[in-house]
Amino acid sequence: MITPEEIEYRAAQVEEENYAFRTYLKMHADPAKLDQQFLELHKELFSSYDCNGCRRCCKKYHGEIKKADVEKIAASLEMEPDRFISEYLVENEEDTYKTKNAPCDFLQSDGSCLIGENRPDSCKAFPYTDCPDRMGSLLSIVQNASVCPVVFEILERLKKEYHFDKYNSYYSDNQGNPYVRIKKKIFPNDPCPCGSGIKYKKCCGKK
Repeated sequence: MITPEEIEYRAAQVEEENYAFRTYLKMHADPAKLDQQFLELHKELFSSYDCNGCRRCCKKYHGEIKKADVEKIAASLEMEPDRFISEYLVENEEDTYKTKNAPCDFLQSDGSCLIGENRPDSCKAFPYTDCPDRMGSLLSIVQNASVCPVVFEILERLKKEYHFDKYNSYYSDNQGNPYVRIKKKIFPNDPCPCGSGIKYKKCCGKK
């Protein structure tokens, strides 16, 4: 599993691959099977992952709070609802507010949430990789791969299950026949695609 500190760099390296993989899944994957694959990987990876040591989702995204839940959350902080709204929330859609700031004001230094189990359902459910209809949410999943290390890892595992060769940049079926090729010009000062972190001209380009 990659660390929270390296995810943005690593995700940028495979961003084009991930978008092409999304296209491939929409064309070739069975939706029910894909949901099951996501669910199994979600359970496996989150069973041993310490989200409190990461919380990039809390640092990057705004939470969405239902208006019906404001009074309960404010009471848990011993605040009047109007003051709670004024300090922490802004209007969003008709029945919701969103948190004012990112990183979230409720994020504590130890990775816990100030409002605990009263936190929004959207926060509890993130990154939604155990929810049904993942086929219809592949775009947000690819985007979340630059935020959540578990999402990044799920996509990498799925590429292997679908026989995606990330080094030669093509998808293949079970017989090794390519479906989609990705061609991208690599410039001398670009990061080397081998993942070394060194410029291409000083790594594989030198060879």
